[in-house]
Amino acid sequence: MAAIAERGLAALTMAELGRQVGMSGGHLLYYFGSKDQLLLETLRWSEAQLGERRRAALAEPVPAARRLAAYIDLYLPTGAGDPRWTLWIEVWGRSLGDERMRVGQAELEAAWRGELAPLLRAGIAAGEFRAVDPERFAMRLGAMLDGFGTPLVIGLPGITRDLALEHIGDYLDEVLHLHG
Repeated sequence: MAAIAERGLAALTMAELGRQVGMSGGHLLYYFGSKDQLLLETLRWSEAQLGERRRAALAEPVPAARRLAAYIDLYLPTGAGDPRWTLWIEVWGRSLGDERMRVGQAELEAAWRGELAPLLRAGIAAGEFRAVDPERFAMRLGAMLDGFGTPLVIGLPGITRDLALEHIGDYLDEVLHLHG
């Protein structure tokens, strides 16, 4: 993951990656079949680890608003060059022309939305959130998080994690009425 995040998949040869992980480039190709499949499997591995943390945060016995804040905190990149998000950007770029990448990407994204909708339902049932369509809202919030996360991970000027969190918080307050 670090090698892909540091150099990008296009600049990384299988031989170089093999040297870094202590095996031949041929072995990597044998196990993964292609650089694209290696990328997708690396992202799956990363998301499996993060998924465990996300599920633990969502299971905490705290108000739904706090669990939603934890979800958002885990979703957004930590900053410019976040290795996990760099993998996502690489996958997004390859999904347009590769059905297997697109299917893998959709599966991973569905896990995020699939865990957000029940949280929204719980917040609505508890009277913490205004009634919204959980699936539609999960899709909209995911798009918003992607929209803030992409320039943040790239390191574009004018966007910081704190600023992104402020905008997202304003939106949630407005739509879900978190503070009123």
